[in-house]
Amino acid sequence: MFQRKKDIIYVVLAGIFITNALVAELIGGKLIHVGNTVMSLGILPWPIVFITTDLINEYFGEKGVKKLSFITAGLIAYTFFLLLIGLQIPAVKGDGLISDEQFNAVFGQSMWIIVGSITAFLVSQLIDVTIFHFVKNRTGKKMIWLRSTGSTVISQLFDSFIVLGIAFWLPGKINGETFVASAFTGYSVKLGIAICLTPLIYLGHYLIDNYLGAEKHGN
Repeated sequence: MFQRKKDIIYVVLAGIFITNALVAELIGGKLIHVGNTVMSLGILPWPIVFITTDLINEYFGEKGVKKLSFITAGLIAYTFFLLLIGLQIPAVKGDGLISDEQFNAVFGQSMWIIVGSITAFLVSQLIDVTIFHFVKNRTGKKMIWLRSTGSTVISQLFDSFIVLGIAFWLPGKINGETFVASAFTGYSVKLGIAICLTPLIYLGHYLIDNYLGAEKHGN
């Protein structure tokens, strides 16, 4: 049983964080068109990860985010391990049933994608938490938008290039021109969504502060 309201907040935020990170990894192998360039579908859940990262940063500090990031990376690796086992087990054949080919087409992501996803996730999270607290230490409780958006601007630039570089460019699935264009497209989309969702950061602060009440001040 939870002893404090703050414990419940951490569990809820961690659940949202882990769920969206896992979904992003599972759907990341699908590339979609954005104008004349391509973008990984896995980008779509990341703005929610940004929001929960910033809220965890705010209320639980650098250690809270780093601990959760390493746990999530481990869970992503575990998920891919289970999928790898599932890929080796023959499916029951029959009309209307999912065949091995269909299952493999959706979940048979290459080792390059797995390595790229986990590497990009950890690097971007560690950069995000470092920049977040660098800005917070200089602005105090003011300018929440600056530390939230500022950390996202830098960390997601690295994330966009690392994941596509390892997963698609290094194995030769896309050429250099497509790699750069796709990375910048994905980065622009993530950044645009993150900026639009900035009011949710303030809403999250308001809801959490009201829920915590006196406990927020250590009472």
